[in-house]
Amino acid sequence: MTAAGRILVVDDEPPIRRLLRTTLQAHDYEIVEAATAAAALTALRSTPPDVVILDLGLPDRDGLQVIADIRALSPVPILIVSSRDDERGKVAALDAGADDYVTKPFGAEELLARIRTALRHRLQQQGSAPRYEHEGLAIDLVRRIVSRDGVELRLSPKEYALLEQLALHAGKVLTHRHLQKAAWADEPDVDIQYLRIYIRQLRGKIERSPEQPTLLLTEPGVGYRLRAPA
Repeated sequence: MTAAGRILVVDDEPPIRRLLRTTLQAHDYEIVEAATAAAALTALRSTPPDVVILDLGLPDRDGLQVIADIRALSPVPILIVSSRDDERGKVAALDAGADDYVTKPFGAEELLARIRTALRHRLQQQGSAPRYEHEGLAIDLVRRIVSRDGVELRLSPKEYALLEQLALHAGKVLTHRHLQKAAWADEPDVDIQYLRIYIRQLRGKIERSPEQPTLLLTEPGVGYRLRAPA
C-alpha cells in the first residue's frame, strides 16, 4: 500500500468527491477519483486500490452491475456510500459483493472507521493468519477451535458454520441470505427465525453479556457483523 492506503473514490458529484478527497488526504490516504463506472474500471486496472468507495447512482451503469464488474476484476473491499437508505437496497448491494454500506450524509469519523475495517479485511485476504482474536474470543479457523477467555466452547455444527463465516469476514456485514446459505446449504430458504435462534445461542456462548452484545452485532433488516479486531 502507498501511504495509509490507496482509495478509489467513485462518485459523479464533484462536491462529494472533493469532500472525500479532503477528508481522506488529511489522514494520509492516496486518492484516485472516477466520475463514471467506465472510468472506475479503468482506474481499477491501471492503479489497483486497497479500497473502493462507490456511489450507486452513477450515470453510465447500474450500481449493482458496477459492483459485479469490480468483483469480476478484483477482491478489493467495496464500501458503498449512497443516499439510498432502504433495507432492500442495502441487502441487494451486499449480496452483489459489496463489503459495507454507509448512508449519506455521513460523519467523517464513521467513514474513516469503516475504511480501517475494510483495510484490515484486505490484509486478511492477502494472507494473514487464519485466526480471530478479540475481547477474549479466540477462533482458530484451521483447527476449528473456539474459546472464550481461555475456555474452549462447544458449538453445534450450525453454530460453528455461522461463526466461521462471520470470522472470515470480520467487520463486514453478512446478509441473512449469506448466513442462511452457509449454515443451511441444503435448505437455503430456511425460515429466518431459525437463523435468529442460532445467533441468539451463539451470543449466549461468545458474549460476556449476551443481552448487550459487543462482538456479534445486528445490522437491522440486513444481517449480522462480527466486530473486527482493533
